[in-house]
Amino acid sequence: MAEQNFQHIIPSLQNCISDRNIMQSKLLLEELYPADIAELLQEFSVSEQKFLLDCIDNEISSSVLLELDEDERGKLLESFSAKEIAEEMIQEMDSDDAADIISELSEDKKEEVIAHIDDEEHASSIVDLLKYNEDTAGGIMAKELIKVNESWSVLTSVKEMRKQAESQELDEVYSIYVVDDKEKLLGLLNLKKLLTTSTNSQIAQVYNPKIHKVSVQEDAEDVARMMQKYDLFEVPVVDELNRLVGRITIDDVIDVITDEAEKDYQMASGISTDVDHTDSYWALTKARLPWLVIGMVGGLIGSRILQSNQDAMQEVPMLIFFVPLIAATAGNVGVQSSAIVVQGLANGSLKGENIFKNLKKELLVALITGMSLSLCILLFNIISNHANVFLVPVTISLALFAAILNASIIGTMVPLILEKKGIDPAIATGPFITTSNDILGILIYFLIAKAILGL
Repeated sequence: MAEQNFQHIIPSLQNCISDRNIMQSKLLLEELYPADIAELLQEFSVSEQKFLLDCIDNEISSSVLLELDEDERGKLLESFSAKEIAEEMIQEMDSDDAADIISELSEDKKEEVIAHIDDEEHASSIVDLLKYNEDTAGGIMAKELIKVNESWSVLTSVKEMRKQAESQELDEVYSIYVVDDKEKLLGLLNLKKLLTTSTNSQIAQVYNPKIHKVSVQEDAEDVARMMQKYDLFEVPVVDELNRLVGRITIDDVIDVITDEAEKDYQMASGISTDVDHTDSYWALTKARLPWLVIGMVGGLIGSRILQSNQDAMQEVPMLIFFVPLIAATAGNVGVQSSAIVVQGLANGSLKGENIFKNLKKELLVALITGMSLSLCILLFNIISNHANVFLVPVTISLALFAAILNASIIGTMVPLILEKKGIDPAIATGPFITTSNDILGILIYFLIAKAILGL
């Protein structure tokens, strides 16, 4: 059902809730996708959300829960008992999704929920996943997968694969993994080869040993980059002994990429922690205030520089008109340079010799940009005849050129330094670069003005 019909459904659902009409609520909701239902639930109170979820099948309600915003989901989960969460939701989820949901609960409730999971194998998989950091391959992998032993025949493998698919309730199978007797990953089994090879043939004769794999402790962002680079739908995860322990699918990677992009965008905007519009006033204020204070301090420093150069501005009033231009241009150049470097660090293209090549390229771009903009300002000042003295337009142009070079160097070097120190370089593309280049741009401007004009 189209999104524009949501407003029509809401009054009907409210009537159903008032009348406790379970059947009609189910009829209204079963026409929608889980993501649509999750969006609809935001219009209702927690108690009303619980009633509506109780009206639909457990498989659908568990999918809806995964689509909800984390804060919204946390409030809703508090209204369910540990037994309800285990039996109505966790049982219907893949191990990785179930682990994500359980990790959001309090320690006491985590134990209760796990204790109420009837499927011991499912519970064991979830407990294993909870041991890993959420930002690692182990933290985003699922335990459900299809694997065959190298010593099995094709016929035996097909039978075992059917059993595994049914017992784990896998919706889709992207890859078939080949292991030895010690569960060590050996390679991949191509479905076409499986279907076209004699049923008596051994898997050892037909599998492909060439395979991309990741370690459980590998950073989730690195996994995302690797899957993006090689266009992988799925990648196996191995432990320290190369034993197959799970798999990561493309939907898990998309979540990682989206979360990282949102975080980087917020940091570039001067928001220090991960927040969204649903957070409290205090959380939003606390996330924004630090960088706003830094920006204000930068502004105060800039005003002090202007104050200390009052005599120069009184002697040559034209200088003051170009202070905003110098500061803004330097800030923009710095942000552009840092954005390019941060992007290169994020996608892994800035490594080894590439760093020095990038530095040279950015410096050359800064030289060309600086000369172009400086020439434009020089011609503008000469044509507009704002100054009777030719040295004043020359001073402004040279100062702009120097500020652009300085901003480009800072914008390129700061992200690299932050990366080396283990700090997220995305922070460099925000107020940090803008503020520092504003200050240095103004300082350079007046130093050059004093030197050329003898002020």
